[in-house]
Amino acid sequence: MKYENDSYYLLKLQYLGFRFHGWQKQPNVKTVQGILEKTFQFIFKHNSFKTLASGRTDAMVSANEAYCHLITKTFYNIDWMLLELNKNLPQDIRILAIEEVDLNFDIIQASKIKEYHYLFSHGERNHPFCASLITGKNSVLNIPLMQQAAKLFEGKHNFKKYTKKPSENTVFEREVFHSEITKNTLYTANFFPKESFIYTVKGPGFMHYQIRMMMGILFQLGSGEVDLDFFKKTLSHWNDEIILKEIAPASGLILHKNTFK
Repeated sequence: MKYENDSYYLLKLQYLGFRFHGWQKQPNVKTVQGILEKTFQFIFKHNSFKTLASGRTDAMVSANEAYCHLITKTFYNIDWMLLELNKNLPQDIRILAIEEVDLNFDIIQASKIKEYHYLFSHGERNHPFCASLITGKNSVLNIPLMQQAAKLFEGKHNFKKYTKKPSENTVFEREVFHSEITKNTLYTANFFPKESFIYTVKGPGFMHYQIRMMMGILFQLGSGEVDLDFFKKTLSHWNDEIILKEIAPASGLILHKNTFK
């Protein structure tokens, strides 16, 4: 419930998801929302506030650009809040910006475009420091074939095969604006492999596990476990005998950008 006397803020943040059990607050596990709310309680000296996210990431998934809607009973100076949050949050969460929003702003219903990146390499064993950001495949993958298939995800398709435990109201027809595998030049570190790749996928919304299952079938295609004809059949709603089993590791997935229309 929103009230006219409440104060409303939109926080832009980023986090490394490797040690978190996802965004959403849950009992007995460490989550980004849980840590954020503990920090709010510490700096505000009360718990009369509510947080909502523009989307929930899974365990070990990172975010380069995520948003949190904060509703409080008390007005706070933005500069003070930004300073105090970044002073007290752990090193793997950073608040990038805070702005005031009005009573009518709805972060859940707001129309948005999400861009995800999935980092991967192949053909060698990666340095252990890579584990939090990049998935390494020891075998050599057929990258050109994976690139060809990735483009086939673009457009409107029935992604019924690309989710787990959907609800009765789940909409399986989804639109993908952009889907492409390119060489990675964006994320670098001296312990990264000499060559790595980014799978970039962009759209208005994705189902639970959808992108990791899209990456999973691309890995299967690249390793020769399935062929391109099988891949194309996974996007047909009538092919109910096909069950996708591979879910790519979460730690390679990054919510890169979250754009409000």
